[in-house]
Amino acid sequence: MGLGSISKHEAIADYFIALSNETGNLISNLKLQKLVYYAQAWHLAKYKTPIFHDDFEAWVHGPVLPGLYVKYKDFFWKPILRDDLPELKKISEGFPTKTKKILDVVVSNYFGMEAYQLEKLTHTESPWIKARRGLKPDQPSHNKISKDDITRYYGNLLRRENG
Repeated sequence: MGLGSISKHEAIADYFIALSNETGNLISNLKLQKLVYYAQAWHLAKYKTPIFHDDFEAWVHGPVLPGLYVKYKDFFWKPILRDDLPELKKISEGFPTKTKKILDVVVSNYFGMEAYQLEKLTHTESPWIKARRGLKPDQPSHNKISKDDITRYYGNLLRRENG
């Protein structure tokens, strides 16, 4: 994939941050988490394989990759601004065609949404709900969101959409 020393989920995050920088549609850590989650979810649904192997956890505010959260936590709720990223086209060239297609889908369906809208959306979807079963709404959790649950849920949505 030509990503050098960064992980695949970090490359996906860099893509969304570069797009944010380029378009002026600024994103917070919360929004970034949801965009990376939807990239993984739709890749699993369409191709039955993950883009990356890290697991999302069912946190209070939706799906989170803990390592990615830590990387950007100092931004708090503020926009993530980075001037050290290559241009979007260069980042995109490092992805396989299947990944590029999924990123296009995520951008067209979710990138324009606010972080809170994305959070609320994930709270209506069964993979996050199932991983949080038995927890109070504000109770912290490190429960993993099952890739099988993600594949099944978004795969069903994809079949209904194309059906």
